[in-house]
Amino acid sequence: MMQDFYADLHIHIGRTLSGRAVKITGSKTLTLARILETSSARKGLDIIGIIDCHSPEVMDEMAKMIEQGELKELEQGGLRFQETTLIPGSEIEIYDQHCLGPIHVLVYFPTLLLMREFSNWMSNHMTNIHLSSQRIYCDARTLQQKVHELGGLFIPAHVFTPFKSLFGKGVYRSLTEVFDPQLIDAIELGLSSDTDMVSNIKELQAYTFVSNSDAHSLGKIAREYQKLRLSHANFTELKMALYEQQGRAVTANYGLNPLLGKYHKTVCAKCGEQLGNTATICTNCESTKIIKGVATRINELSEQVTDKRARPPYIHQVPLDFIPGLGPKMMERLVQAFGTEMNILHRVTLAQLEQVVPHKIAKMIDLARTGQLAIEVGGGGVYGKIHLE
Repeated sequence: MMQDFYADLHIHIGRTLSGRAVKITGSKTLTLARILETSSARKGLDIIGIIDCHSPEVMDEMAKMIEQGELKELEQGGLRFQETTLIPGSEIEIYDQHCLGPIHVLVYFPTLLLMREFSNWMSNHMTNIHLSSQRIYCDARTLQQKVHELGGLFIPAHVFTPFKSLFGKGVYRSLTEVFDPQLIDAIELGLSSDTDMVSNIKELQAYTFVSNSDAHSLGKIAREYQKLRLSHANFTELKMALYEQQGRAVTANYGLNPLLGKYHKTVCAKCGEQLGNTATICTNCESTKIIKGVATRINELSEQVTDKRARPPYIHQVPLDFIPGLGPKMMERLVQAFGTEMNILHRVTLAQLEQVVPHKIAKMIDLARTGQLAIEVGGGGVYGKIHLE
C-alpha cells in the first residue's frame, strides 16, 4: 500500500557528542541525537539524510544507538529512530586537475557497515575525515564509481548556487565535463531555484529533482523537503522513487520561492546593490566584484526544450520561522496543539489554526504554506523577506 512520506535529505552535524566539530559553521546543538529527536518529534519528517555520517565519531555514536536499541537497522536499508528513518550520507567537495570547482556532491548508503567502508576508503583520499564537506583527492568519476560499487546514491548538491556547485561559478555548461551522467541518481536544486526555472536545461530532463534544507541548525531542518510516494520509509524505496519505479516517486517538492533565496539576484559583492543580468560593474559603487545570481546563471544554460519531462509540483512554501509575528512562544503553542510542523503545514485547517493563534497569524500561516505571501527579492548572500502589505 502506497503512502505519503516527507523527506529532507541534506542535514549537517555541527558537533559530535564529545564536542568535536564536524560542520564548523553548523550550530553546536546540531548533534546526531538532537537532529533525530527534532526531525521525528517536532518536524514530523519520515525520512532524513544526515550528510556527515562519514565522520568516525558520528559513526561510533550511531553504532552505540543501535546497540542500545535507539536505532534499528532496516532490512531494506536505513536506520529507524522513533517515527523517522535515517539515511546515512556524506557531503564531499570535488576539486582536482580535471575539475575547476569546488563542487559539492551528496552520497548516501543503506547501512552503517557500508558507510564505514566508504569512510575508510575516503580517508585515503582526504586530509581530515572527521570534518564535513572536505575536499577529496580523486576525480569525480572515481568517486561516483566507488559510491555505486557500494550500492550507494550519488547526487550533485545545490547545483546552481554561486559557490561550491556544478553550475554556479559559470565554468561548466554541461555536467558531463565533470561527472559520468549514468552514475547520477538525482539533482539537488538548492535554495534559489525551482523546477520551472530549470525546465529548459535539456540535460537535466533525465533526472529527478530533490529539494533539501542544507540545515546548519535545528531550526532550519525541513525549510525545504519533498513528498514521496512509497510503501515504506527505507533506502530501497527512496532509490525506487528517484527512478520512478513501480509507482514510487517524488510527488511534490516544497521549498522557498526562489525570490527568497539568498543568491537569486545578481548583486555587487561590495555594496550589495542588485544589478541586471549582464552587469559587469556596479552601478552604485563601480566595483567589478559581481556575484552572479542563480536566475542569471540558469538563463545562460537554458534553451528551448519541446519534449519536457513531466514533473511534480514545486510548491513555494515559506518556512514557519520566516513568518513575521510568529515567535517562539506562539510556535510552541502550535506544536503543542498539533504535534509536528508537518501537521501544521499539511494537515491542519485554517479554522483549527485560529483556535490556537490570532486570526492574522493563522491567515499568514495559511498563505505561507501555499506560497501566497508577498516577498522582497534576495541576493548576494542575503535572504529575501516577507513583505507585509
